[in-house]
Amino acid sequence: MEAKKISHDIYMNKALSLASRGLRRTSPNPMVGCVIVKDGKIIGEGWHHECGYPHAEIEALNDAKAHNHDVRGSTVYVTLEPCSHYGKTPPCANRLVEEGVSEVVVAMRDPNPKVNSKGINILRDAGIKLTELEGEINARAKWLNRGFVFVHKYHRPFITLKAAMSLDGKMCLDNGSSKWLTGIEARTKAHELRASNDALLVGVGTILSDDPELTVRHVAGINPLRVVLDRQHRTPKNAKVRNDDNYVILDCDIKSALEELVKRGVLTLMVEGGPEVLSTFLREGFADYVNLFYAPKILGEGKGFNLGMGFDSVSEAFGVNYVKFTQLGQDILVEGRLTCSPDL
Repeated sequence: MEAKKISHDIYMNKALSLASRGLRRTSPNPMVGCVIVKDGKIIGEGWHHECGYPHAEIEALNDAKAHNHDVRGSTVYVTLEPCSHYGKTPPCANRLVEEGVSEVVVAMRDPNPKVNSKGINILRDAGIKLTELEGEINARAKWLNRGFVFVHKYHRPFITLKAAMSLDGKMCLDNGSSKWLTGIEARTKAHELRASNDALLVGVGTILSDDPELTVRHVAGINPLRVVLDRQHRTPKNAKVRNDDNYVILDCDIKSALEELVKRGVLTLMVEGGPEVLSTFLREGFADYVNLFYAPKILGEGKGFNLGMGFDSVSEAFGVNYVKFTQLGQDILVEGRLTCSPDL
């Protein structure tokens, strides 16, 4: 029994690794990986490459057949419950039944109501053994697709707050000056974070003061959708954020803005605005993760992203779990999951 559990973990870890190759390319679909095993050997593998392309199970079946392997009687490891409905592609659960596989091992159920449990039921009704993994593997699968989970469970993207600040918690001086607070290593990491999110949001104040491009430059990666919160339509016509069509200016409140981004297929959002915007997201509970870059400077009088927040006791304060520290040149990145974030 223990040996069987270990083998499940080995193959599912491989499938999760394959799934991660679809980062930023599959939205609004999830990232999914699949491994097909027969007689103790991997005979096919695949992942969902891009929205509208074949799903991971189909890619793995095609891979097995391309190498002249017979998938009948095999075990299929897939990171997400096989789909059961017709979308841009046919349902994968039915295809697995048709191919005659013996067992399907899944890391997590699909939170999409169109699929949830339906794919699993199709497989079980066909007499296919269905194994659902729990514990660390299940948690890893959910974390990989945290944006997909959040959109279907909470109807909003998974939101990361990113800020650069001094050791005394100030993002800028009283006059708004903050350039350059952190060094090149930290700024390069910040661009990696941009490339890992579907959208990047700032307030119009950032546009007016800094005129940022909000693109991915220091690393290779796909530019996120650039989002500007601007209720009074103050974004200049020649602002750098308008350099191409991959931007949107929203003149609504945060809740409505998040609803609009979901309609646009955004699963993960990084808020990179000034103190006011970051404070509002945190204060209103629209925050799940923080990436805080600390520079070895003391700014004294200035602004942090805790504007308008106050607590009567330390126990009421927001907490951060799974904290990680990374040295980046002279700067330190502190990141973790906010306790105010709902469960995956």
